[in-house]
Amino acid sequence: MSGNNYYYYGDNVNMHGGSGNTGIVKHGTTGEPDPALRLALAELLQGVQELREQLPQPSVQLIDESLPVLAADTAPPQERHRALMAVAAIAAAVGAVGQPVAEAANRILQMLSGQ
Repeated sequence: MSGNNYYYYGDNVNMHGGSGNTGIVKHGTTGEPDPALRLALAELLQGVQELREQLPQPSVQLIDESLPVLAADTAPPQERHRALMAVAAIAAAVGAVGQPVAEAANRILQMLSGQ
């Protein structure tokens, strides 16, 4: 058994002589959002739009501030987490009518945390 173990956690570039070598082996994500996450976010956004009509104005304002972050594919993880927490809290606070939205937000939080 040889002691040569190779682990790649980023780009791996090997050049073996010659000139004009081009090419990189990419290791990592493609940057494309997970289709399951996209679907879950779309369902959450639809539920939030329906719930929004039943909320008091201060809650509507917080929801409106959260929507662009939730809809953006490239939202920073911390901002998305905060927006999901805000939506989940508002939905939970209004009781049974908000339960589906709270559950959807919590599912997405679990997806993002890898649970």
